[in-house]
Amino acid sequence: MPRQTPLVDQWRSLTLRYNEIACRLDRELGEAHGISMNEFETLDRLVAHECESLRMLDLAAAMYLSQSALSRTVARLERAGLVERALCEADRRGVFVHITAAGRARHGDAARTHLAILGEHLETAD
Repeated sequence: MPRQTPLVDQWRSLTLRYNEIACRLDRELGEAHGISMNEFETLDRLVAHECESLRMLDLAAAMYLSQSALSRTVARLERAGLVERALCEADRRGVFVHITAAGRARHGDAARTHLAILGEHLETAD
């Protein structure tokens, strides 16, 4: 049986740590704010972009979700009234995603939970 390399050990440690943090984020964001980690990350990208709308294609490029997973996530957020989707007038194939006032408020509340969990698990370089 081949011996594990330090690279494999490092990879396993990284994925274990990521999964621990992601599960905690998903659980606590869901319990406290009614959104999943993926939904929070989608809202967070929209808030960070600081414009009225973002093309779905650009949102997908900035995230770790597949196009179909992002589409399902945005559909859930839209049903909850946290985002709106609109067709691009210039290119009818393009879809814009716009965060609503309710989405901004939910994001603001959830961001505190998100940062608290990250602060517990990650070191900062000050």
